[in-house]
Amino acid sequence: MQKIKVEQHACAGGFWFASWLFTIGLLKLTFWKGVLAIILWPYFLGVTLSGLVIK
Repeated sequence: MQKIKVEQHACAGGFWFASWLFTIGLLKLTFWKGVLAIILWPYFLGVTLSGLVIK
């Protein structure tokens, strides 16, 4: 019988949310641009960081 280990990383979600709020405040975005940022910011961050992964 295998043991399954579950790890929760709530701190990563909190960091992402805080960074998102910081970005909205820094860029002085309106509400709707902020809503759009919640969708696009993780995408562009992922595209940028995926170039750093060594294959």
